[in-house]
Amino acid sequence: MYAIVETGGKQYKVEPNKYFKAEKLDANVGDTVELDCLLVCDDKGNVTTGTPFVKGVKAKAEVLEHGKEDKVVVYKYKAKKNERKKQGHRQPYTKLKVVSIG
Repeated sequence: MYAIVETGGKQYKVEPNKYFKAEKLDANVGDTVELDCLLVCDDKGNVTTGTPFVKGVKAKAEVLEHGKEDKVVVYKYKAKKNERKKQGHRQPYTKLKVVSIG
């Protein structure tokens, strides 16, 4: 069984007892979060698609940790103008473990 979930403006394929990193959620570590924006749900070959979301089906996930991704360095410059700008960014995330889909 798997589902495609939308959270934080991105889509993730989730399965029970699997981990995934999503955009940072406003929840404490150890809390259970309900992800109700399911786009597709597959139960042993029985595929259900939503318009835009599947009604009556939710995915429950447990918050394991919060953190930041690796640094992405952005370097901009203009040739022959002595203009240089170096900038770094670390995107915050929430690591989730899917408990159940149903």
